[in-house]
Amino acid sequence: MRIGVPKEVKNNENRVAMTPAGVMNLIQFGHEVYIETGAGIGSGFSDRDYMSAGAHIVQTAEEAWAMEMVIKVKEPIQSEYMYFREGLILFTYLHLAAEPDLTSALINNKVAGIAYETVQLPNRTLPLLTPMSEVAGRMAAQVGAQFLEKIHGGKGILLSGVPGVQRGNVTIIGGGTNAAKMAIGLGAKVTMIDLNPDRLRQLDDIFGREVTTLISNPYNIAEAVKDSDLVIGAVLIPGAKAPKLVTEEMIKTMSPGSVIVDIAIDQGGIFKTTDRITTHDHPTYEKHGVVHYAVANMPGAVPRTSTIALTNVTVPYAVQIANKGCKKACLDNEALLKGVNTLNGCVTYKAVAEAHSLDYSDTRTQLEQH
Repeated sequence: MRIGVPKEVKNNENRVAMTPAGVMNLIQFGHEVYIETGAGIGSGFSDRDYMSAGAHIVQTAEEAWAMEMVIKVKEPIQSEYMYFREGLILFTYLHLAAEPDLTSALINNKVAGIAYETVQLPNRTLPLLTPMSEVAGRMAAQVGAQFLEKIHGGKGILLSGVPGVQRGNVTIIGGGTNAAKMAIGLGAKVTMIDLNPDRLRQLDDIFGREVTTLISNPYNIAEAVKDSDLVIGAVLIPGAKAPKLVTEEMIKTMSPGSVIVDIAIDQGGIFKTTDRITTHDHPTYEKHGVVHYAVANMPGAVPRTSTIALTNVTVPYAVQIANKGCKKACLDNEALLKGVNTLNGCVTYKAVAEAHSLDYSDTRTQLEQH
């Protein structure tokens, strides 16, 4: 199979969908990989590195997109829709529940859209989302601590405090283990809120007295948010829009200069007031005196780490698709089957269909009929 890797075009998206090691892995199975020139520069991989691994370097995005399968990192933006066509296999993050225009473009052009974020193992884990969730979670506390500094619009506190001075309060909604690790490491007082009692027991086993755990309900969320210096939104419902758990009234109770970091913004966000996506160029805005950070591609700020972590897990699935073709690979692998969001002009992921009030078609049926 011929596989294209275009350069990412979203604001400050320095990741790339394939490392030279990944290229070599695909080539050893007899596939051809075409990398758009400069695609890996932001992650520290030169065209020469890819050529040494056996890749072909192409000069334009159009050439990279012309291949049988295109592997990306972020969901395509409108300027890339022109490359969609029937028969194209697109393997990338899609987040379609928050992207009605992209959903329509994929359907209208009959693209086989396989979303990293909905590939799901029998134990319900999301193997292609996990590494980027780990990066974003660990960045969230770090970013929050930075924007609590007065020079960045925050209230001017150090999360760890110092002897004789209170520590900062951090609330994590959605049981984000990686965010908690960093917040604890920074010395903050940490509260974790989750809907699942078993998850709270697990968090208690992991962190013990280093965190306070609360069941998720409007009362507990409101009380925790009011007393927080930093609130991190880490809720994920696979393939679906994130629920708006923190109301505008709750945000109004936070003290001026507090910070919220909405990791779930690429799925619509969990805060009522994160009503826009920000970029690494302009990462925050202020509303009701609270600093809002809503960057949808947080891992793009640490592209070397993120690219290697991502391709460690995506390449084995890409090999399966390339070796067997989309139909057989997905029918043979239930996890990959769940990754198919659009196929043959249909929406094949129920949460996406529900988000946009579209008809849903079973993936297995679509594959077997075509």
